[in-house]
Amino acid sequence: MPLVAALDSVPGVRGVLGLFEGVCTGAADGYGRMTGRPALTLLHLGPGFANGIANLHNARRAPTPVVNVIGDQATWHRDADAPLTSDIGSLASPVSCWLRSADDPARLGADAAEAISAAWQAPGGVATLIVPADVQWSDGGRPGALAPPTPPPLPSGATLDAVAEALRHARAPAVLLRGASLLEPGLRSAARIAAVCGARLLCDTFPSRMERGVGRPGVERIGYFPEQGAETLKGTDLLVLAGSRDPVTFFGYPHTPSRLAPESCSSQVLAEPEEDIAGALEALADALAAPGAGRSVEPAERLRSSGALDPMTLGAAVAAVQPEGAIVMDEGATSGLPHYRAAAAAPPHTYLALTGGAIGQGLPCATGAAIACPDRPVIALQADGSALYTLQALWTQAREGLDVTTVLCSNRSYRILQVELARSGVAEPGRNARAMTNLSDPTLDWVSLARGMGVPAARAEDAETLVRELEHGLTEPGPHLIEAVL
Repeated sequence: MPLVAALDSVPGVRGVLGLFEGVCTGAADGYGRMTGRPALTLLHLGPGFANGIANLHNARRAPTPVVNVIGDQATWHRDADAPLTSDIGSLASPVSCWLRSADDPARLGADAAEAISAAWQAPGGVATLIVPADVQWSDGGRPGALAPPTPPPLPSGATLDAVAEALRHARAPAVLLRGASLLEPGLRSAARIAAVCGARLLCDTFPSRMERGVGRPGVERIGYFPEQGAETLKGTDLLVLAGSRDPVTFFGYPHTPSRLAPESCSSQVLAEPEEDIAGALEALADALAAPGAGRSVEPAERLRSSGALDPMTLGAAVAAVQPEGAIVMDEGATSGLPHYRAAAAAPPHTYLALTGGAIGQGLPCATGAAIACPDRPVIALQADGSALYTLQALWTQAREGLDVTTVLCSNRSYRILQVELARSGVAEPGRNARAMTNLSDPTLDWVSLARGMGVPAARAEDAETLVRELEHGLTEPGPHLIEAVL
């Protein structure tokens, strides 16, 4: 409570209430992805922090700058083992790049400043400060001095020379982009490299943030399933890693290797995540004497889909009307995959994805992105099953008046689990297996759920209605939800 009260004593602090800790941590992730600066979550003891861990896992994988402040029991009360007492450090350690429990009121300001600096330092990370109650309420605190992040270093000249030499001799190279390499300066340099040596530009299945659309270099996304990923990389003899790691399968499958690239494909690290990835790409392009510009996506006619809704017509409908400057947060799962292809030639936009794979991120991340960029429309392409994890984010969107238009892909099932069942050889699931993977009986009423959270909502059962409701939601201020029935 002393920390909550202090929010009103320091000008410039904006407090945003989430009704569940996973909303707060996911929104902090979205804010950090769009600004490059950390937002701060204020969480209550170990159980409160545990409620937010899944989206902090996503932030760690992104990696996104986030600062957690976790209130804890008074130091002298810990040994009493009160009901909310837990080992917060053990909970926080797996998702934190920096972790400290404050023990001195006089140093609390310095601890907080150090947490911010640690989260902000390239490539970004989750910093966690545990603050016992008596450290909060005791006298003697003073502000800490914030050290700005140090610029990330370029890779060594020897590394650049080795990668350039490998590219000159490669028959079928590819450059795997991640982090800052997927923002516009990095993409431009990567396109120059591709133009001079014929390399394909690839990214992970779920990139944390990527700039896409007409006038920007196109990037091919590695497929989700092992067969798709292996097909994407088939024939590649050199994989240049720009802030990335060798791509692997999401899960281990029988008789399937973890690494997706062919055995004959060698990997060459251009830049580590903590290095200047965009600068490394530019230096490599110069070393290769690459031309000043590479290939970019050309304008194409955006056709409005019509007829019954399925993932293809849904993706085409969203891509047809999304405006320039839109931020698209994609947690559409199986229903959202076609949108990525359909939006390749959409106006310039930012694409965010479920980087860590922990579902329940989409609505909170869209919320944080809208707070970070109030002048840009946000589209949340959202699967119904994962939306149930954090639907409380809709209330925060309504309270804050955020311009988020949610397309709720309502196939009334955990479709990805049904696909995995089939892939594991279960052609005819039994009664229990069917019950564990569908969301019917009773059918969820997303229009009522959204309205109950204060968000205007409508239902679309065909592509024409979806387009009409999207145009309305994107032009009217505040949040909207469209239940797209598939």
